[in-house]
Amino acid sequence: MSIFDSILLGVIEGFTEFLPISSTGHLIVASHFLGIDQTSVTKAYEVIIQFAAILAVIFNYKEKFTLRKIDLWSKVFLAFLPIGVVGFLFSHQIKELFSITVVAIMFIVGGVIFVLVEKFFIPQEKSMIEDVEAVSFKQAIIIGVAQVFALVPGTSRAGSTIIGALLVGLSRRASAEFSFLLAFPVMGAVTAYDLLKHYKEFSDANLLTLGIGFFVAFGVAYLTIKLFLKFLEKFTFLFFGIYRIIFGVVLLLLF
Repeated sequence: MSIFDSILLGVIEGFTEFLPISSTGHLIVASHFLGIDQTSVTKAYEVIIQFAAILAVIFNYKEKFTLRKIDLWSKVFLAFLPIGVVGFLFSHQIKELFSITVVAIMFIVGGVIFVLVEKFFIPQEKSMIEDVEAVSFKQAIIIGVAQVFALVPGTSRAGSTIIGALLVGLSRRASAEFSFLLAFPVMGAVTAYDLLKHYKEFSDANLLTLGIGFFVAFGVAYLTIKLFLKFLEKFTFLFFGIYRIIFGVVLLLLF
C-alpha cells in the first residue's frame, strides 16, 4: 500500500463512515480499483482507520462521555446488543457476502428505502424527538434491530440506524447523533476484535503509511460529523437515497 493509497482510503473512510452511504462498500470498491489485496498490511490499516473514526466521535461528543450520561449509554449499549450477538454468531456467513455485486444491490435497496421513508413515513416535525437523551429503551432496541441489516455489505451501519431512528420518531439530527454514538460500541468491538486477531500483522506494516491513514481518517471523520449535522439543518436524507441508487446502478453496469 502506497502513501497515496493510504491518504485516499483514509479520506474515504473518514467521509463515509458516518454518512448513510456505506463506508465498507466504498472501501471495497476503492480497493478493487486501486488493486489492493487483503494482506497483513491492509488489515492493520483497516484497524487503524476504524480506531481513528472512533476517536472522531469521542472528540465531537466529549460532553457525552461522562458518568452523568449513564442513562444515555445504557440505551446505546442496549441498541448495540442485536448486532453484537448476530455478528458474533454468523461472522463466517457474513464474510461470504462480501462482493461488489452484493454491495451494488444493497446500495440500491438502501437508496430506495431512504426515498420512501423521506416521502411517506417520517412523522410530523412537531412530534419528533430532538434530543438523543430523550430516546426510550424501547426505541433504542428497535434502532438496534434495524442496525443488524448493516451486516450485509453495502447496507451502511449509519444508514440502517438512521432509518430505524426516523421510523421510531427521532428527528433527522437526533437520528444522526444517535447513529454517531452507537458507532462507538460497534466500531470499538470490531476494532478490538481485529486488533487481538491481527496484532502480529502490525509488525509487517509501514508505520508511516499507518500514521498517515490514521490522521487523515480522523481529521476527515471529525469534520464530516460537524458538516453532516449542518447539512441536516436545511436538507433531508433524500439526496443520500438518490446517490445510493445512482452509485449502485453504476456498479452493476461496470461489473
